[in-house]
Amino acid sequence: MQNPITITIDGKEVQVEDGTLLISAIREAVVDLPSLCYYKHIDPPLGTCRVCTVEVNGRHVASCTTLARNGMNVVVHDDPTLHDTRKAMVEMLFAEGNHFCPACEKSGDCDLQGMGYQLGVNVSRFPHLFVDRLIDYNPKRMVIEHNRCIRCRRCVDEVMSSDGKRVFSFANRGNDTEVAIDYEQEATLTETQAIHAMHICPTGAILVRGKSLARPFGDRKYDIGELADSQTVPIVFPEVRALKNGEKKVIATVSLAGCFGCHMSMLDLDLGILDLVELVEFNKSPLTDIKHFTKKVDVGIIEGGCCNSENVAVLREFRRKCDILVSIGECAIWGGLPAMRNTVPLKECLEEAYLHSFTSENEAAIIPNHEDIPKILDKVYACNEVVDIDYFIPGCPPSANHIWKVVKNILFDKEYSVLLSEFKYD
Repeated sequence: MQNPITITIDGKEVQVEDGTLLISAIREAVVDLPSLCYYKHIDPPLGTCRVCTVEVNGRHVASCTTLARNGMNVVVHDDPTLHDTRKAMVEMLFAEGNHFCPACEKSGDCDLQGMGYQLGVNVSRFPHLFVDRLIDYNPKRMVIEHNRCIRCRRCVDEVMSSDGKRVFSFANRGNDTEVAIDYEQEATLTETQAIHAMHICPTGAILVRGKSLARPFGDRKYDIGELADSQTVPIVFPEVRALKNGEKKVIATVSLAGCFGCHMSMLDLDLGILDLVELVEFNKSPLTDIKHFTKKVDVGIIEGGCCNSENVAVLREFRRKCDILVSIGECAIWGGLPAMRNTVPLKECLEEAYLHSFTSENEAAIIPNHEDIPKILDKVYACNEVVDIDYFIPGCPPSANHIWKVVKNILFDKEYSVLLSEFKYD
């Protein structure tokens, strides 16, 4: 070390070389710090995602664009506000794009997903925008999925043709910024170069035709390894009301605009469900076929989002009757696959389904409209956009272990750690 300096990282003094990038100094000090856009060999650093934000001498800065200077006081993890800031950055990236994880080829190998798992993001505090972005099928070898792009600039700075020309670039400005591709240069890429472009993309925005097949569960980047098997997700559970001695806790469940897969996952507890029945009572649930509430409920479990007026009425009834309300699955948390219609006007959706469908007979082509049919909403809404939700369990569907660990923790105030391998968006 030619020019050593001393900086303080989370109260610990460390020596680094003067002018070292702060993110490198932090990681060399064995302090974990997330980032989506940082690559050691890209100079100057991209500094686009801001997930590596830290506090330096009282100011929040991106550590990948800040040089270490003597006497710096750096806070990485000691301030919970910083963790919340990084988490908010990732939540915004999810909310700004149309990241339908269960239908994405990159799911399980997506760095944005992995960052969400690491930071414990189970819901976005920001409303999903559902912007209608075009998918570019024009390149010879690639498909550019603009809905998944987070504008990290990795492809712009990293992907070059054999003669050193850029293949990708940024076009437009502000919210209209998007990654543009030079079709002529893309056509000159070898298959190896094209696959490299797909892999350096942190999401599924760059796909190579015939080479982007999804991998099975268990073989994907964020399914395997020591990290997934040992690390737990930081979770905070709401409190349930105290009951009289000998009284069973009461659970209610319902399925709204979804596929009922989350309820099927609950039953994957197998014989463990018999042990659970000894401790709790199910009230108003498809699992018991009880149609109406008969008493106040401790925990209500909601699957599916709200796509019509009946869904909204049922959800509001659950909010009134349940002390704690839990959304489970992608559909309940942000709309999920049913929300894919949110990028298209409702009128067009109905016309395509009932007037222009190949299965519609000409004389019978009519959009149903009757007082007994629930009114379809302008879009599919997440449950927390309609009522207050106390806890969220992501997944499509979440595993039985994840669901019941959370429910037991809420009901009985016992410590159940949710492993990273159990915390999924798909």
